[in-house]
Amino acid sequence: MAGAGRRGPGGGRRLAGPAQPPRGPLRRCLLRGELGPGMTGAVVAVVGPTAAGKSALSIALAHALDGEVVNADSMQLYRGMDIGTAKLTPAEREGVPHHLLDIWEVTEPASVAEYQKLARAAVDDILARGKVPLLVGGSGLYVRAVLEQFEFPGTDPAVRERLEAELAAVGPAPLHARLAEADPVAAAGILPTNGRRIVRALEVIELTGAPFTASLPEPTPFYPSVQLGVDLDTALLDERIALRVDRMWADGLVAETRALVGRGLPEGRTASRALGYQQVLRFLAGELTEAEAYDETIRATRRFVRRQRSWFRRDPRIHWLDSAAPAVLDTALRMVAEHRE
Repeated sequence: MAGAGRRGPGGGRRLAGPAQPPRGPLRRCLLRGELGPGMTGAVVAVVGPTAAGKSALSIALAHALDGEVVNADSMQLYRGMDIGTAKLTPAEREGVPHHLLDIWEVTEPASVAEYQKLARAAVDDILARGKVPLLVGGSGLYVRAVLEQFEFPGTDPAVRERLEAELAAVGPAPLHARLAEADPVAAAGILPTNGRRIVRALEVIELTGAPFTASLPEPTPFYPSVQLGVDLDTALLDERIALRVDRMWADGLVAETRALVGRGLPEGRTASRALGYQQVLRFLAGELTEAEAYDETIRATRRFVRRQRSWFRRDPRIHWLDSAAPAVLDTALRMVAEHRE
C-alpha cells in the first residue's frame, strides 16, 4: 500500500490505522446505509495471489462496510499452521470477526464439499445479522464453491484406493503425466507435486469418461457478489514473497513445523503439501539443508503465485486492484458501490 503502514504477516504492508470511510458522495452512501447492511444477500470476495495484500484490504473493507471475514485459504483451515500460512493473529484482525480458521487437524484431508457447506453456513449467518460477508483467500476452487452453483462429482472408494496406492508406489509425477495426456487443461492447473488433486482428477475422469475440467460447471451465481482481485507488479510481488518467507523463518516456521510433526503433519495428505511446511519437513527428514529448504520455499511460492494468477485472471467478473496504488481502499469501495447500481 502507498504511504506509511504497519508491517503485516510476511513483511507486507498493512493499511495504517482503522479504515475510515472515504469522504464525499461515497461516504454519504455509507452513512445512509446504502453499502454494508444495505447490501442484502451480497458477498464481497477479495481474491488474488499469495502476498499481494488481500488480508490488509479485507480488514479495511470490514471496518468500512461493517463486515466479517470468511476464510477462503485452504491451508488456513488447519489448526496450528499459523506462521507458514500468514494467518492473521487476533490482534492483527483488529476486532473483525473471522470465520473458518483452525477448523481441521493437520491429519484431515481437505474436502472442498465440506468447506462449501461450512462457508455457506457462515455467510448465511453473517447476512442474517445484517452484516457484509467478505470471502477472502487465494484458493480459487474454494471461492467458486461458495459463490457459484457448484455440485461435486461423486467418488468411488475402490477407484480412489487404487489410485492412491499407485501414488504411494510411484509418486505424483507419473500420474501427473497421465493426467496431462487425458486432460491437458486440468494438468496445467494442478501442481505436479499435488498428488491428492491429481488422484481426484484421474478419479473423476475414470468415473465420468469425460475430462476433469468438463465436470466443473459453468458459472451460475449462488450468491450475488462483487469480486475484487488484489495483485502487484511481478517484480514487487516476487520481492514481497522473499520478505514473507524471511519473516516466516524469523518468526519460527521450523519450530512450528517440528511441533506439528508430533501432531501427525507428515501423515496429513493435504497439510503436509503446504508451501513452507513441505520444504521444512524435507529439511527435518535430512533431505534438504535448512538453506535449501528456505530457498525452495521462495521458488515454490513464486511458481504457485503464477498459477493463482492464471486461475483468477481467466475470470472476467473479477475487478482488479493494484494494492500498491494510492487510495486502494477508496477504489475498492467505489467498485462495491457501483455493483449496487
